[in-house]
Amino acid sequence: MNDALDREKFGSIPHAISRRAFIKGVIAGGLGVSAAGYLFRASSLFAQSAAGERLITINVNSVNRHADVMKQETLAWTLRHKLGLTGTKLGCDRAECGSCTVLIDGVPRYACSVLTHSVRNRKVLTIEGLENPDGTLHPLQQGIVDEQGFQCAFCMPGFIMSAMGFLKSNPNPTRAELAQGVSGNLCRCQDYDKILTALMRGAEYVRNSNYA
Repeated sequence: MNDALDREKFGSIPHAISRRAFIKGVIAGGLGVSAAGYLFRASSLFAQSAAGERLITINVNSVNRHADVMKQETLAWTLRHKLGLTGTKLGCDRAECGSCTVLIDGVPRYACSVLTHSVRNRKVLTIEGLENPDGTLHPLQQGIVDEQGFQCAFCMPGFIMSAMGFLKSNPNPTRAELAQGVSGNLCRCQDYDKILTALMRGAEYVRNSNYA
């Protein structure tokens, strides 16, 4: 009876809105607003990041290279993803494993913890820069090859660059001294004895060569 009166007063209602449908509508509307807000914030952050990029020049392996670099960008990221120098490995990406070691003005540094903008007036040397102009390997690299000092060799570039920096100050180290000199580098294969043997052989080759 009441339903008939209601239809007479208000007309026919084809589909009544249930409480469940109403709640679903509210949730969907909230998600839409949240998604729009997220997209707006993301686009704003992207615009800020793009605005912060700058074309800079850095000296890498004795060559001036140009790259668009964000202010918060690390040297490891620039070398690998902007300049294509993938010999510099990224292991932990938090300055613990040493896989990304390069030389900056002759001093070993973790490239993952150095901002690219900070090296604009400095000289960066990566593993690719050790090769001689005629294509032959650096004596330290040749020592590694001859002794087959690594297993997977993922950490090898970092060890070589650390040893390079150490040998500049101590060209004729004892095995214990060299171990201390590269102690900031980790080997996941834990083949440290063979690594030290190979590095000692490389150090011997460096002393007996005319490599500058």
